[in-house]
Amino acid sequence: MKRILLFVATNIAVIAVMSIVLSLLGVDRYMTQSGLNLPSLLVFSLVVGFTGSIISLLISKPMAKWSTGARVIESPSSSTELWLVDTVRKLSDRAGIAMPEVAVYDGEPNAFATGAFKNSALVAVSTGLLQSMNKEEVEAVLAHEVAHVANGDMVTMTLVQGVVNTFVVFLSRVVGYFVDRAISRNSNSEGHGIGYMVTVLVCQVVFGIAASIIVAWFSRHREFRADAGAAKLMGTPQPMMKALARLGGIEPTALPENLASFGINDKPGFTALFSTHPPIEQRIAALRNLQ
Repeated sequence: MKRILLFVATNIAVIAVMSIVLSLLGVDRYMTQSGLNLPSLLVFSLVVGFTGSIISLLISKPMAKWSTGARVIESPSSSTELWLVDTVRKLSDRAGIAMPEVAVYDGEPNAFATGAFKNSALVAVSTGLLQSMNKEEVEAVLAHEVAHVANGDMVTMTLVQGVVNTFVVFLSRVVGYFVDRAISRNSNSEGHGIGYMVTVLVCQVVFGIAASIIVAWFSRHREFRADAGAAKLMGTPQPMMKALARLGGIEPTALPENLASFGINDKPGFTALFSTHPPIEQRIAALRNLQ
């Protein structure tokens, strides 16, 4: 439920701010005396829909560091930190990407990768993960996160979020227009009556929840790809299978909302439809098939 509420609140906030800005710039002129100007509404929806997701992507690294308290390893101060940096460097070389920043944060077992570009990413692991897994399992988790980066998953999920947000904005206003017309029975008004505003707000919430299901489905699909990528980088799926099996018996700390899709594991959502990660059992079965 928290995931749904956060998504809806963020979506409403972004749409509200962008609507005000675009109104001041005169970009929201999609209401005419003859009705909706669909091309203008589509342009408006694209701008609003993609702005929030793109801004979120561009600030993902600093926000990740701030929200988790992650400390980037500039100069390794221990053998564990030195091993982490060397392992990520080895894996990133195999994946054909630039060396990501490596960070450690305090928390229960989890890890994530983020960043706007695959050659300037961030890979972070929790102290709980380092303490609960052996080096082979930790390396498999790091390989999973490097695979996320190499696959361009951060950009892909941003584009998916932008597309679904566009449809949320567009369809909400189309439905609001027709409801307002049905209520007012006045085809000469500009369609900004109370019926329009209330309907748009309600539709944005309802369509936003439906959109989160689509985004979560794509996220689960990318997890299977990242697991397979980790198996390829490691040369065998066994370490990733062992890491997942261990995670299956560990309760992970929920990652911040904007990072949940790129973690190694996450608490299930309100229902399976809203979960960003497939069940551990399904991920292990998929890796077993690779053998």
